[in-house]
Amino acid sequence: MSRDAPIHTWPASYYMNSERRWESGTLTLTRTIVRFISSQSKECIASFHLSRIMEIKMESSSFIFSTLTVLEEGNVKHWFGSLKPNRLAVFNVLEHFWRERLLSPTSEVRGAECQPSKGRELIKLVAGAQRRLEDTGRVLSHQGEQFDNMVQGLEKIDSDLGVADKFLSELESPSWWPFSKLNWKFQQDAKAEDAAKAAAAISSGKVSSRSKVIASIPAVLSKGGDSELKPGCLVLLVSSLEAQDTNCHLLHRFERNEIDEIRVHNPYEITVRQRFIGKPDICYRFLSAKMPEVLSVLEMQYKKKMTREYEAFKATQLASPSIKEGTNWNEEAGLMQRCQDTELPVEVPAGELSQLQVQVLQPSVSQAEAQELKQMLMQLKNLALEAETELERQDEVLDVLTSSTDRATMQIGKHTYRIRKLL
Repeated sequence: MSRDAPIHTWPASYYMNSERRWESGTLTLTRTIVRFISSQSKECIASFHLSRIMEIKMESSSFIFSTLTVLEEGNVKHWFGSLKPNRLAVFNVLEHFWRERLLSPTSEVRGAECQPSKGRELIKLVAGAQRRLEDTGRVLSHQGEQFDNMVQGLEKIDSDLGVADKFLSELESPSWWPFSKLNWKFQQDAKAEDAAKAAAAISSGKVSSRSKVIASIPAVLSKGGDSELKPGCLVLLVSSLEAQDTNCHLLHRFERNEIDEIRVHNPYEITVRQRFIGKPDICYRFLSAKMPEVLSVLEMQYKKKMTREYEAFKATQLASPSIKEGTNWNEEAGLMQRCQDTELPVEVPAGELSQLQVQVLQPSVSQAEAQELKQMLMQLKNLALEAETELERQDEVLDVLTSSTDRATMQIGKHTYRIRKLL
């Protein structure tokens, strides 16, 4: 997917100051550029980088109504009108991507013409892999907590089945048996023990482990069409997905088992849908500059509910707009291509090396970059070992869950048979 692939497009008109007239066309937002293309000549009339924008405002006057103005470096002002679906929706999307670029740590080096070295590209690739592995480890940790809660629940069921066995034994004993009645002290002790276990679970926070936040990103969201796009945030939890406004107030919560479809329109835009029979579906649209950072988590949690559009982006290395403009969209493919372009012949006669070939023979990764790569690879190794240890522990917990479930099922069957005999 090209780095200039459109994230969003809107029908609009552009004021050409030199000719003092309005030109109809399409306003397009990409990862790094805003451009306007004429609908008549199919030519690009205006194009500027997000990093060069100084101000975005909604303005109006006695001559120009409902316009969106963009002030570029050099005091160049662009006027856009007739925006569809409306001016506010376009303003919210443009401001979101512009703000995320300004707040990015690499915004200070924007506009650099030199391409990053191969060492820096390798470091970026390893950093991306490290972030994905950290997200995987976070999901594995939450999954392990859920398994632990299930083990505790089965232990509680086993304890309750033991109490039921005692009651059934008392009911099965003859009426003349002197020890046939359970005393009140035993019942009170059992209730006190159950209350203590419940209080301990609540105090330890394991009851609310399903509500732990995995990731939270700022987004422009809407319930329905494009005309209602407004700032907010997308929150990924262990067992649900939430849409919140800018004040962190809940707009809607999608439980994990209630989500029917997650459609990925492009690396920065998704739609979450919950279907109903006999009433309208609940559908929320999320557009975020940091969406590529959570797509891997969404894939792990809702892989079977992702549409086929997402498969087209899986083969592409996604990067958020915070990466500087000189970076290629597909880091890995670009690095391999440049390595192939600079490949030297296997046999070169002595004294016939050109200046370019001599530069290629020089080391392309500095000592500092190699040391940084070594440290990052060690961190990757540690993360992989921790993930392997957690997976082995969860395998053991699954064995315990299987045996405990079988034992509980067998005891419930026995108790059911004894109750039917008493009846």
